[in-house]
Amino acid sequence: MAELNLESIFTPEIIADPYPMYRQLREGSPILELPDVNTVIFSRYQDIQKLLRSRSMGHADDTMRTKQDLEAVATNIALRNLNETMLVRNPPDHTRLRALVVKAFDARRVEAMRPRIHEIANRLIDDMIERGRGDLVRLFTHPLPVIVICDLLGIPQNDQEDFVSGTRISGRLIDPTPMTPEELDDANRSSQESQDYFAALCDERRHQPQDDLITALVDSETEHGRLSRKELTNNIALLFAAGHETTVNLMGNALIALYRNRDQLQRLQQNPELMPQAVEEFLRYDSSVQMTGRTALEDTDICGITMKRGCNTIALLGAANRDPAIFDSPDTLDISRERIKPISFGGGIHLCLGAQLARIEAQEALGALLQRLPALELDDPINVRWKQTMTLRGPSELPAGW
Repeated sequence: MAELNLESIFTPEIIADPYPMYRQLREGSPILELPDVNTVIFSRYQDIQKLLRSRSMGHADDTMRTKQDLEAVATNIALRNLNETMLVRNPPDHTRLRALVVKAFDARRVEAMRPRIHEIANRLIDDMIERGRGDLVRLFTHPLPVIVICDLLGIPQNDQEDFVSGTRISGRLIDPTPMTPEELDDANRSSQESQDYFAALCDERRHQPQDDLITALVDSETEHGRLSRKELTNNIALLFAAGHETTVNLMGNALIALYRNRDQLQRLQQNPELMPQAVEEFLRYDSSVQMTGRTALEDTDICGITMKRGCNTIALLGAANRDPAIFDSPDTLDISRERIKPISFGGGIHLCLGAQLARIEAQEALGALLQRLPALELDDPINVRWKQTMTLRGPSELPAGW
């Protein structure tokens, strides 16, 4: 694997099926050092757990960035806005920002959303039934989590259809490989549109407060001074994007896995009570987030590897979820697998806020779909059109009939 570089993992062939490459890495170079790009790649479950939990690891700040990287952040709207979010901030900023939204995602509040999620799923299916066929991403797996996160944030009903039918999120902004000028232009345009919309909505909430998360965040900005205006709009945009895109992919990947493994599909149809366990297996088997990154905040040693301050790391979550040291027969889909602890939601202080919400959405949506459309068939579950990003994995479309 010595010839591996970051560009070589970003190919349509590997995007379609990254798991053979992951297996090669785990067996041959489980901790792969790439000194030319100051990066170390981790692919084993236990190593990645240690990496994500280490207080010596975080995200690069301006003192660690190259002149070229600093110029990129300064001149590109999307990168600059991303830099204002909790996704890439270290304590104390990360702690402050996360504390403002964590209550909205606590287990009790999220569980209370289950009836509404169930209602949305069934309404979407009602609209689908007479069609007889269509793209499941456009008709079901995309709109459901978009509507849910719109409800949670407090996006007005009149605007929600624009979000449902609007431009899909691209994961290229958080891929480890550089974006093309065209991709960056698209990301900048989308980021500016998002910022403009949420800035206007925040202005509205300042004058007409509502019982929603955006109003709570506006209060934190105006009354307590815990949020700057840029942090406010950019973190709302982050919550919207992260609050739906990974769930869209989770459901799409789950359907592909089931229709590639008919025995498990039939088992789930006959035993719907297995759905919570099945969702954990879907998360493990084909994670919607395949990798995450960290940077050494100081000279440190992780898993026997000495890293200088500023060294970048890539944690291959998808590889860890197929680690045979942790999971028996890891390449086999088994919806009754017990004691599953997928690492799909990351770990440490950046553990995904919406993990439980994503689980409930997948449980309710997939349960309703399989129950109400028993004749559902994907056109071609083998030759899937995948989104061309390595970090976020999911189908760009799922043509089907029912």
